[in-house]
Formats: sequence, C-alpha cells, structure tokens
Amino acid sequence: MHLTEPTSRADRVLVLLRQIVGTPHVLVAPHATAPYTKGYRFGSGKVRAVVRPRTLVELWRVAETCVAANQIMIVQAANTGLTGGSTPDGDTYDRPIILINTRRLRGMHLLCGGEQVICLPGTTLHKLETTLARHGREPHSVIGSSCIGASVLGGISNNSGGALVQRGPAYTEMALFGRVTEEGRLELVNRLGIKLDPDPIKALARLESGAFSAEEIEWPDAKGHDDRYVDHVRDVTADTPARFNQDPSRWYDASGCAGKLVVFAVRVDSFPAEKAVASFMWAPIARRCWRICGAIF
Repeated sequence: MHLTEPTSRADRVLVLLRQIVGTPHVLVAPHATAPYTKGYRFGSGKVRAVVRPRTLVELWRVAETCVAANQIMIVQAANTGLTGGSTPDGDTYDRPIILINTRRLRGMHLLCGGEQVICLPGTTLHKLETTLARHGREPHSVIGSSCIGASVLGGISNNSGGALVQRGPAYTEMALFGRVTEEGRLELVNRLGIKLDPDPIKALARLESGAFSAEEIEWPDAKGHDDRYVDHVRDVTADTPARFNQDPSRWYDASGCAGKLVVFAVRVDSFPAEKAVASFMWAPIARRCWRICGAIF
C-alpha cells in the first residue's frame, strides 16, 4: 500500500489540474514538457507536469491545488533564461514539481494615459514597449534582441535590468500576489492600489477583465520604480557593489521574490519617451547581429 500511495496522490493532482485548465494544457510526456523544463541558457530537470492556465482564476486554482497537495511550484513566463529560476535545476528535489507556464496570461491595463501600467503574468516587455510607444512613453528598460520575449513579471521577480540609471532595475511596490500562510493555505494579498473584492475568484476575474472604475483606482505613496537607483549606482566610494543580483535593498513583496510568491499582476511606472537617442555598436558585432536577425525574421 505504501508503494502505491504517492502514485495515486500524483494521479489525483493531475486529474484536478486537467479539470481546471483542460487536458490539452496539462503536459506530462517528456517530449511535450521538454521546451519548458530546459532553460534557453541554463537549468534543466524533470517535472510531474507542465500546466498552462488561461485566466488568473485558473492560475489561482492551479496554485491552490499545488499547495493543498504539497507540490513544488515553479512559475515560468517566457523561459528566456536571462536570470534563471524558471526551470528545475537538477533532480535533487524532495517533492514532485508542477511547472506553471503563464504565457497564455497576457494583458495589461493602462492607467492615467499610460503613466502607470498593470501587467498580467505573461505580458512581455516587448509588448509593453510597443503599447506605451503609442502614448509617447517607455517602460523601465528598452530591450535588445537577446531578450525580446522577456516578461515584465519575470523582470520584477528577479530585479533584472538597471542599464538606464534614471529608471533603475525592474521594481515595484504595487502588486497582487498569492502567498502560503503558516497554516499552509494560499491567500491573496492585494497591494496593487486597486479596490478589489476580498474573494480571490471575484477579485482576479474583475482585474483581468479591467472591470474597475476610476474611483476604484488608488494612488498610494508606493513606488512603481526604483527612484533611488540613480544615486545608489553613482556611489563609487561605497564598500559594496552598486548593482548585483538579489540585492536585498530591492526586495519588496513581488520585487525580488524569485518565485517565492505567485504573482498575478504588477503595477509599474512608465516614462516620457526620450526625444533624441543614439545607439553605438562596434561594426563587426553589428553586422553579425543583422545576419542573425535576418535569419530569424
């Protein structure tokens, strides 16, 4: 009996997940899970299943199921491998892994003419950049060809970026996320600055559809970008590096959470588009980049 219990429990989890997202979006065969379980740059390992929710409510129910079954969750967006952590790393885990891919959860809501934006888990930085361009604005980072698929939430979770000193790395203090309580229950925490129903299902459905009024949008003192970075990075006399991964000074709820939370949405600042810009690249590298881009597109 002891030998069959883990298999039975795992099968029950898969049944529940299929009921939530549909059988085609619960992948278990190695050839089907491989594109999700191997990082583009590094990291790989086995998972019990790859789950692809379509709505925030489905994401919540998948996360609830995993918590109740004591499964490890890895939440993944584009799996660009820029910062790591979006795939298993080896086979030394003590519990089964459910990898939740959020690329189907794309969407954003512009606030105040695009001065701030609410981004859902699968929203890419490229999509955010092109959307804001129509309003004469830009996100915290202007991407290059190496990370054209990178997600906004992936950057927030790992504090990525920081090349533009006036804007800093990906950071916000306004987010909607799930965390596991000491009692082992998943709870929804709303620090997004949007008045939502305390019931998670109702709150997530309303947020995703954008069914909130201007009166329900709050403008708290919470920051939508790291406005201290411009001074921090110029402190050349400091004893510590100005920029490094997992800098505790940039940990705040979803920001820098590195997968310890299930993030449903973040609210970030945008910036007026620069009027006069120029790019400089060493000629041989430029020619190589153009050849690569031409082969891809």
